Amino acid sequence: MTPHRIDTHHHPYPKAYVAKTGDVLKRTTHTFYDGLVNYHPSQAIEAMDRDGVAVSVLSIATPSVWLGDAEASRVLARECNDECAKMQADYKGRFGHFASLPLPDTDGSLREIEYALGKLKADGIALTTNYADKYPGEPAFAPVFEELNRRKAVVYFHPTAASFAFNLIPGVPPPTIEFPFDTTRAITSLLLSGTFARCPDIKWIFSHGGGALAMIAARLVSFAGNRPQLAQHVPNGVMHELRKLYLDVVGLNSPGALAALLDIVPMSQLLFGSDYPFYTPKHGVDDLAKLKLDAAGLAAIERGNALKLLPGLPH
Repeated sequence: MTPHRIDTHHHPYPKAYVAKTGDVLKRTTHTFYDGLVNYHPSQAIEAMDRDGVAVSVLSIATPSVWLGDAEASRVLARECNDECAKMQADYKGRFGHFASLPLPDTDGSLREIEYALGKLKADGIALTTNYADKYPGEPAFAPVFEELNRRKAVVYFHPTAASFAFNLIPGVPPPTIEFPFDTTRAITSLLLSGTFARCPDIKWIFSHGGGALAMIAARLVSFAGNRPQLAQHVPNGVMHELRKLYLDVVGLNSPGALAALLDIVPMSQLLFGSDYPFYTPKHGVDDLAKLKLDAAGLAAIERGNALKLLPGLPH
């Protein structure tokens, strides 16, 4: 079968990133860590070819490029973005790239936006759902989103966990429970801070079906509707903003879960993802099969929606 799928949720592990994030990466990725140390792009290409993926969009995942020091984080962001651009050049036609920013360093992030979207021609920006327990609606981050709005950028969010949540339930790692809820916190932060409304030209992508968004959307509508002081932040209403979001379907594997998402966004805003290297693309393909989509819906999620959102991808 000719590869045709577009994977919008695919993580590379440059050697500089593995080395500099060290114990934090190990704590975040647990049993996967040893495999990440030996990551090579050719492994990704083999998995893509085997499972029918034509193009994967690269994004650095949690714990992000923030090292606790602005200058060191700027260097690491640049190293990771350059490495992703090199992968694109080495495997021409097989990769796109969402560039990393050294948030919460606002000035460094603005400079990296210029470099990544200007010189490297990245397809968008990759962020994590919080930075040192600060969520993206924080006023300090506003200049970054204003610049991304000016550029009409695509902004992709990958979950992490708040510091208090890493060992909240002993033996249960953050990706199991905390990642979906941190995605929901990030969406809520952007919504109720007014960032969504102030930045209407950003195209927002959230991982794993938006976390718990489908379950709490009605609560957000009720919360904002009962507080007149929030009207300025959601002048067009909560659902107006939520309906504009793009959501990948990583981990979505039942018709009921799909139906809940389609109460929030249309089929045209759902995207295929694998979460490679933690899962193979086949895992995502098998999950899609469980959704019992018609041919048009399957084609839209596997390829068509991504090409409309990211027209610069190879195709």
